Parts: sequence; C-alpha cells; structure tokens
Amino acid sequence: MTKVMLDYTKSILERVSFNPELFKRELQKAIKTLLPYEMEYLKKWLLRFTCKKPELKSCLVVINT
Repeated sequence: MTKVMLDYTKSILERVSFNPELFKRELQKAIKTLLPYEMEYLKKWLLRFTCKKPELKSCLVVINT
C-alpha cells in the first residue's frame, strides 16, 4: 500500500507543477502523509523532477525543514 501512496503523491505533484504555490502546498501535505523512508524516495524524485522545472526549486525548502 505504501507504494500506492507514494505514486499517488507524485502524480498529484506532477499535475499541480504549473503553479509553484499549489505545488508547495501539496508537498507540505505529502510530508505529513508519507513515512520517512517514502520521503527519501520522494526527495530523489523531486530533485530529478525540478531539474526540468527550475521555478519549482524554491519549493524544495519545504522538504529540508
């Protein structure tokens, strides 16, 4: 079931990536929902995903706090 939640989170983040504020809000929700080891996978995915979308780089501050 955990992979399902991680995949769902990634799909939501992909869908809202057009808006940095919305992306940040969804990322904050994901942090509250996912387990610590899932967050590690999400961090790696986010680093790859935001390479293509530099406007979202500022949202990554949320995962480091």
